[in-house]
Amino acid sequence: MTSTLTNRPERAAAVRRRVTVRGVVQGVGFRPFVHRLAGELALSGFVSNNAGGVIAEIEGEPDGVEEFCRRVREQTPPLAVVSGVTYESVAALGTEGFVILPSERGEGRTLIPPDTATCADCLRELADPQDRRYRHPFITCTHCGPRLTIATGLPYDRATTTMAAFPMCPACADEYADPSDRRFHAQPVACRSCGPRLTLTPAPGTGARRSEGEEALAESRRLLARGAIVAVKGVGGYHLACDAADRDAVAGLRRRKSRGAKPFAVMCPDLATAARLARVGPAERAALSSPRRPIVLLRRHASHDVRELAAGVCQGSPDVGVMLPYAPLQHLLFGLPEDPPGPRVLVMTSGNRSGEPIVTDDREALTRLAGLADAWLSHDRAIEVPCDDSVVRLRADSSEVVLRRSRGYAPSPVALPVPVRPALAVGGDLKNTLCLADEHSAWFSPHIGDMGDLATVRAFEAGERRLRRLTGVAPRLLVADRHPGYHSVRWARRNTAGRPLRLVQHHHAHIASAMAENGLDGTAPVIGIAFDGTGYGDDAAIWGGEVLLADYHGYRRLAHLAYVPLPGGDAGVGNPCRMALSHLRAAGIPWDPDLPCVAACSPGELRVLDRQLERGPACVPTSSMGRLFDAVSSLAGVCHRAGYEAQAAIELEAAASPAWAEHEDAYAFALRPAGSRPGVAATLLDPAPALRSIVADLRRGAPAPVIAARFHRAVVSAVAEVCRSARRETGVRTVALSGGVFANALLDEECTDLLRASDFTVLRHGEVPPGDGGLALGQLVVAARGGDLP
Repeated sequence: MTSTLTNRPERAAAVRRRVTVRGVVQGVGFRPFVHRLAGELALSGFVSNNAGGVIAEIEGEPDGVEEFCRRVREQTPPLAVVSGVTYESVAALGTEGFVILPSERGEGRTLIPPDTATCADCLRELADPQDRRYRHPFITCTHCGPRLTIATGLPYDRATTTMAAFPMCPACADEYADPSDRRFHAQPVACRSCGPRLTLTPAPGTGARRSEGEEALAESRRLLARGAIVAVKGVGGYHLACDAADRDAVAGLRRRKSRGAKPFAVMCPDLATAARLARVGPAERAALSSPRRPIVLLRRHASHDVRELAAGVCQGSPDVGVMLPYAPLQHLLFGLPEDPPGPRVLVMTSGNRSGEPIVTDDREALTRLAGLADAWLSHDRAIEVPCDDSVVRLRADSSEVVLRRSRGYAPSPVALPVPVRPALAVGGDLKNTLCLADEHSAWFSPHIGDMGDLATVRAFEAGERRLRRLTGVAPRLLVADRHPGYHSVRWARRNTAGRPLRLVQHHHAHIASAMAENGLDGTAPVIGIAFDGTGYGDDAAIWGGEVLLADYHGYRRLAHLAYVPLPGGDAGVGNPCRMALSHLRAAGIPWDPDLPCVAACSPGELRVLDRQLERGPACVPTSSMGRLFDAVSSLAGVCHRAGYEAQAAIELEAAASPAWAEHEDAYAFALRPAGSRPGVAATLLDPAPALRSIVADLRRGAPAPVIAARFHRAVVSAVAEVCRSARRETGVRTVALSGGVFANALLDEECTDLLRASDFTVLRHGEVPPGDGGLALGQLVVAARGGDLP
């Protein structure tokens, strides 16, 4: 008898491995992704959140375990950002099945993702009458919806969000527990039966009545169509909304909010509507429709004659700020196909009084927005973290520059090129943003605003507490600006609690911020061009037209704009005509009545200014490039009185645009020695020749656009000339452009092009704002390297 033996391959012994994933891995569907991956590879084990990220143990054949480790690093969910993965072999336990365990508490750090726009799948369900979430204003899934703004702590679970107040109905609970469902462990998941509810509260005299749910939404649409102003509770705070095409509604909102001439942002239902308002190229299209959904500054069409946009929305600005809906409620405000027609474009401006932080609390909204809104469309899902809309613009090379970093961006970390011990930088007093850092990561708070009133100071304090809680960073060092009068500096001094406080010069911080964002380790200096409106200088003057040789350890002032008196401090800032008169006086140009800035002042104002500039009371010297733009704006007859920050400069840029292509000639600055005293810059940028040429052009009848274009080109040429001079002296070939003046698209693009043509490497901002919203990043890296004051 013969027997046949068949050789069968032996299964390899099971192995078990612990995998820890750090980064933006909570609230983005990472545990469901791990669960599905383990199922595909026939692995057993578990996955859980903890305060440090996501931890999994997987057990099975070695090839399957290796494949899991590869794919968990390379094939992550759409919203995940993995910063690190570690692996540890552990003893096999012989377990069966794979489960998601409850989150672990403890020490550590993970990253909560930013809020994300409603995804395409949820939008399809929102508009599908057969779907159980049809017209549900809070539809969301693993791939979209609120994250940061509802987070109350870590780890990120429903219990540590404001959705904890809404127990799931059986249907939602089944979706939440089903690994094959798109809402598997989606923390904000809800439906009409168990989720937040809309409420409309009308102001007395509107003719509307209090309503809820679908009726509240329908009545809100009717009010907007009739020209009312509705306070709409969004993802990160309230908006004040009205029909952007209704001239009276826009004027009424502007008047009620005491907004002056400051442009409004608008929301369009789709890209096609946005393209009717302004130029929308491929880069703008991508930014508008990205999951971040920022306000995108779009260059307006030359005619400015758009029926969807009343003239008062953004008069005097070259751009219109446009965003697309990012929350289901906003989509519903524009209406689904079966709804009656309504406004095609909505003004969507922050729900606050001018100068105050955005309103998030429903009771506060009824009082703080009283007199501004005709009705309040609110809901009962609390907003834990206030978050204004972010603002970006696109450059000619399609790169994005963030001008306000908030919703959609915060709290995504910024990678640091140098290690930092746990530290808190408090930024400045304008466009305040906090920044916490540890090791090679920095986390910005959402935009807080200008620290000029008690409400914003309180928002600053609350924001600091939230940022510490959500990042797990316990700062051992505080960093602030050198300005002795800043509220942020005073707060830092009051809250040292035994920790060291370092003070960093304002413009040094600007340049360091650009260096850090571009990955420089600070071992080699750069030529820093720091142009802004105001910053406290080493000599107690107001700096703002600075050329620095800088690294993270320190700086040397190579050149600066020539000093002129700033008459009356803030009064001078709000009255560009006064800055024009100051610059004319410094340049030796008489105040002749034919000059627009002279004609804009009353005889009494001229007499007071003459005495003030002659004798010097309340006149601090300034080298501010921002104030020079103000002065030229008034001298050219563009803007004499500013109702909002940088209005005169913005309108000067708008004036320059139509003349740019046809007028390539430029005025000229003089570069002259500044003296040899220690600490004094070697070169002065003197605008007097340019001012004399402007006066001559005015008397020849040159129009304001031609003057504006020639002045912009003069600044660009002066930047290039002073950088070439600095390179001859120092050998440095890298230039960093920073400061709020570089929000000016013309100046940013033209300086970059001319410097690159002169063989410089140019560093510019991208995800970190060039203005004071990015200041805290520079403060951190300077303090980390021991720079500036102890």
